[in-house]
Amino acid sequence: MRVLLSIDDTDNLESRGTGYRARELGHNLTRDGLAELKGVSRHQLYVHPDIPYTSHNSALCLDIDWHGGALADLAPYVRDYLGRTSAPGSDAGFCIAPYHEVSDEVVEFGRSAKETVLTKADARALAERTGLHLEGVTGDHGGIIGSIASVGLRRTGQDGRFVWVKGVRDLEGVTTVGHLLGETGIDVLRAGDRTSFEPDDRIEVSPWPRPVLKDHKAVLLIEQVEEPHAGYEWKIVPRERTKQY
Repeated sequence: MRVLLSIDDTDNLESRGTGYRARELGHNLTRDGLAELKGVSRHQLYVHPDIPYTSHNSALCLDIDWHGGALADLAPYVRDYLGRTSAPGSDAGFCIAPYHEVSDEVVEFGRSAKETVLTKADARALAERTGLHLEGVTGDHGGIIGSIASVGLRRTGQDGRFVWVKGVRDLEGVTTVGHLLGETGIDVLRAGDRTSFEPDDRIEVSPWPRPVLKDHKAVLLIEQVEEPHAGYEWKIVPRERTKQY
């Protein structure tokens, strides 16, 4: 069963970030034979003085293939993990949503969370109406807002950038188009409007590439290299370009 599992507000200024926790949680689920991790995406939410956040107000969404028995068994696993690993002072929360049960109302909530101030009461009411599992774990449970919002944003297939897909964090130096499309979780390479490249085309991928979520795919944005003796034809776009996603 394809499931979206989102977490938010697990950190403080001295601790590991929520992106790290999301990746670790996904790897733990895989290690324990409960799920296959397909991707972890970061979704930027509204930055406003009335919204408490650690650094950037983003939430993380794991896309998993759950095969650990009843889906109800996932919540205690996540609750235990966040209870053990969330930083002092955090307001951790999580949301569990079968992929095909994420309604248009949840999607709209996610879009609203990018441009307006929402409340915990709003998030809880939405979860109750739509039947999604939404739970706070530490502090005042403020992370439930970002958790259910990022489920909606991930479901659009058009928002966020990946902090993990298969193989990307191991990449460095120069690789080929064929390797990226055949051996990693990257689905598409794009340079402007161009999406077709030769398998032997070389791409400089340091620091590790951060594909974005477009059209329900992990899309790596690249650009042509102008230097004639660079040793490769393409390079990943500057990180600043992916921060808009």
